Amino acid sequence: RPTIDRELLESLPNLKVIGNSGVGVDHLDLKMISNFGVKVTNTPHAVADPTADIGMALMLASARRLVEGCQIAVSPDTKYFAVDWLGVEVTRATLGIIGMGSIGYKVAQRARAFNMRILYHNRNRRRKEEEEAVGAHYCEKMEDLLQQSDFVMLVVNLTPETHKLIGKKELGLMKPTATLINISRGGVIDQDALVEALQNKVIRAAALDVTYPEPLPRDHPLLKLNNIIITPHIGTATVQAVRMMAEEAIANMLAVLNGQPIPSEV
Repeated sequence: RPTIDRELLESLPNLKVIGNSGVGVDHLDLKMISNFGVKVTNTPHAVADPTADIGMALMLASARRLVEGCQIAVSPDTKYFAVDWLGVEVTRATLGIIGMGSIGYKVAQRARAFNMRILYHNRNRRRKEEEEAVGAHYCEKMEDLLQQSDFVMLVVNLTPETHKLIGKKELGLMKPTATLINISRGGVIDQDALVEALQNKVIRAAALDVTYPEPLPRDHPLLKLNNIIITPHIGTATVQAVRMMAEEAIANMLAVLNGQPIPSEV
């Protein structure tokens, strides 16, 4: 991927638009780019469903210890299945969603089918009708959400405000039986604090589709824990989403070049 720096922008005097595939633009210096009169677009519509799906997949897989279970079932050393091997239930559990944009809202729609109690924390409260449609309750303070939730799912953009949003203090507020799920960006969690919390059973488990860096160094302590699931940033990695992202990115770029209203300008 090209690094969009000052040098590149200075070498392209006719550049009109940077079309990002995907919704996150934390890798772009938006202020500097706009100083060059260049527009930035992203693809929020294409990514919402598959990213919400991976959030649910990680929550279910972690709750039911699916990865561990698969390893036991296929291991050459397995003679019998243990009777005391237990996961936890997602149905009727409390889900706390941090970041209730389009992806967070789609997570809530899916969680409702599991009869989950849904709490959410967001910069702006959603409309009453939107809350009622999914049965979501607004927590003005993130602390309240952390203390009550069985599953905490991070669905925020990475900005200076959300960098290391979840650290030692926040993990300490969570229930010892709770699971942290991250489908946003690795930088939203203080990874050192997470390692400590998982090692010391401050929380039950974590499920991450994102880390920093990606991939983690092969000797990273997170990779040695058994109460974590890590996937290789596959939130939007579906045949349909990749095609939709390309179509959405192209529609954005053509709109800028033709002086038409831009579907998804950042």
